[in-house]
Amino acid sequence: MGLRTTLLAPLAVVASLAAPASSHAVIAVFTSQAAFLDVVSAPGVDTFAGFSTTAATNSPISRNAGPYTYHASSSTGFFGVGTTANPALSTVLDTEMITFFDLGTANAIGALFFGSDIQNNFVTARIVVTATDSLGTTTTQELVATPTSFLGFLSSATMASLVVATSMPGEFIFPTVDNLTIAVTWVAQIPEPETWAIMLAGLAALSSRVRFRAASPAIT
Repeated sequence: MGLRTTLLAPLAVVASLAAPASSHAVIAVFTSQAAFLDVVSAPGVDTFAGFSTTAATNSPISRNAGPYTYHASSSTGFFGVGTTANPALSTVLDTEMITFFDLGTANAIGALFFGSDIQNNFVTARIVVTATDSLGTTTTQELVATPTSFLGFLSSATMASLVVATSMPGEFIFPTVDNLTIAVTWVAQIPEPETWAIMLAGLAALSSRVRFRAASPAIT
């Protein structure tokens, strides 16, 4: 088990939808930051500026992403990784997870997800991210993540929590998050689940058509 000490493109594909009949909610998953930002309004970003990269920070923490206040917790606290000028949020132990919660009225959340090693370097890692909305709908995504890997989650209800962990415990690889983005949708009123699913499917279809057109050779 690893331990850190004080010495140390528009309308891109909607990756998945979940709409359990019991919760009457839908969560869309975005793997493109540009696509995610296209369908939200008033996004706020926490770059974790000022977070300590030389000492552990007690849990829980309260921070702001633009106009949005949120909380985050980890069992034994947090550790800032990267550089003092550009830190990212990580854990003290490699077996721990980061839980973001108390997201207010926001129904969209995303971030860059990746790993860091015991020397505080950013590394590629197998990361597991679970998003849960206020009606109990949950989606879990696992990816081999680099420091530029983005996941965004958009719900037809408000978001309740986001949990980030590594599936590499014991390998001294720590779950790491940067550029946490919290937002609301550009839709003035959240539609019924069926309408929401149709709208998101339409975005995915339009995205595929745009990519196909962009990839097609020009006719002269």
